[in-house]
Amino acid sequence: MNRRKLIQSLSLGLPAILLSSKLSALAINRDAAKEFVEKILAGPFSPTWESLSNYQTPEWFRDAKFGMWAHWGPQCQPEAGDWYARNMYMEGNWKYKYHVEKYGHPSKFGFKDVINIWKAEKWDPEALVSLYKSAGAKYFMALANHHDNLDLYDSKYQKNWNSVKQGPKKDIIGGWAAAAKKHGLPFAVSVHAAHTWSWFETAQRADKTGPLAGVPYDGTLTKKDGKGKWWDGLDPQELYAQNHELSKNSEDDGMIHKQWHWGNGVTPPSKAYIDKFFNRTIDLIDKYRPDMIYFDDSQFPMWPISDAGLKIAAHMYNKSIKDNGKLTAVITGKILTQEQRKAMVWDIERGQSNSIEPLPWQTDTCIGDWHYDRGIYDRKAYKTPKTIIHTLVDVVSKNGNLMLNIPVRGDGTIDELERKIVEEIGIWMNANGDSIYGTRPWKIFGEGPAQNQAAALTAQGFNEGKGKPFSQQDIRFTTKGNALFATVMAWPTDGSVLITSLAVDSSSYPQKINSVQLVATGQELKFERNADGLKVYFPDVMPSAAYANPLRIV
Repeated sequence: MNRRKLIQSLSLGLPAILLSSKLSALAINRDAAKEFVEKILAGPFSPTWESLSNYQTPEWFRDAKFGMWAHWGPQCQPEAGDWYARNMYMEGNWKYKYHVEKYGHPSKFGFKDVINIWKAEKWDPEALVSLYKSAGAKYFMALANHHDNLDLYDSKYQKNWNSVKQGPKKDIIGGWAAAAKKHGLPFAVSVHAAHTWSWFETAQRADKTGPLAGVPYDGTLTKKDGKGKWWDGLDPQELYAQNHELSKNSEDDGMIHKQWHWGNGVTPPSKAYIDKFFNRTIDLIDKYRPDMIYFDDSQFPMWPISDAGLKIAAHMYNKSIKDNGKLTAVITGKILTQEQRKAMVWDIERGQSNSIEPLPWQTDTCIGDWHYDRGIYDRKAYKTPKTIIHTLVDVVSKNGNLMLNIPVRGDGTIDELERKIVEEIGIWMNANGDSIYGTRPWKIFGEGPAQNQAAALTAQGFNEGKGKPFSQQDIRFTTKGNALFATVMAWPTDGSVLITSLAVDSSSYPQKINSVQLVATGQELKFERNADGLKVYFPDVMPSAAYANPLRIV
């Protein structure tokens, strides 16, 4: 029956108020059906690889070079490191043992219950973003959701399992976005929830040994099981998404990595699951207008089993053009072909390229574990400021950016060791940032022994710390305007350094050298140039935080 005939039928003998309520219900149902799958914004980009390959990385991202990330959510509450919500359901895993001791058995106290006790009671987004800006960050990123599937914003489609309704009862992304805007930083979000489907399959398990052997964990609970519990009226399946058959070899804890491409026997996600992820992400983009999205996916999320990720990208690019008059949006993905790198920015996790990349790219890494780990704090095992600065200088010389995560405790604070590291990074950045911000790669990225022993990339990255440490013989180059920056990766112990790439007959730099300055102080340095290279004499007094020492050469 069409709408006109239904109205005629309803109007026969019905009181006006009843007719009005019937028509209102009809309108609501019609709108709900219309909104079940969000519409993508029309514009120059279509949801195809061919169309998206016309993408051009915006200049703000290329100039920024250094961003900081709050990879923070309910998995930080136990202070036991990354992938807690998956590993707590792995019998024998140390996080399982930790969970049983701290909270109880996962059949009785599951991850939904961890969410319930996460309160973020000391979270001050403005203070943290202010700190990160003072340390030299030129953009800021916040976790919008992780594989644990809790949306950390006022989510229209994950309406019962989000941080406004559960846990802290706060709009986490809204708070971060406001703080970034106040401090004039482009705002990025990271989205990881595409893989909840298979990542959370461990929650379907049960112990194989012990007094609770065979008792299912809480990953298969449904709404009817919540009667009389704190989650009465909530459906755990909206969080866990485990109302499906296990993937092939699901009992193999490492299989998830081999199935990240949605292959190798993974149980295919349902259309409803894919649609919901799509809707949630479009809602996130429209509501908070991020400048950048980091996807923890091999390419765009759900590819190649669905074009949902392509649609999200087309929507974000078109929205950016509509809102800003030009394309300013950035989207990152991890394991990309050369062609796919034209459609989005290549992100390397915990590693870096070993050559100058023709297109801008990004390294993402962390001073500790992605989610806060108290053990790293206790062992004083964070990365040092020197390590971070060396990574930044090396990445920038190869046309990349560095996104650095500072783990946040469950209560919303960072510890004093982390704060000291951030402040030390800031000392170096404030003195030497001219050699980083707004620069572009030179003809070669560097010289020295470290590049000859660099480790190859594995999967999405993971080659950091595997090469030879940098020394005073290692130099990294960048350019800006008429200046060439040569960063000496350690303070020379003998008072001078020889840069062989700048020998008098160098084809890379045939022009005359008139001046060499130490960027940190602006001091003019004595130098000699001959067939062996450019020899630069360093001052007797070493500046603060001399982890790496840029020279401005003109």
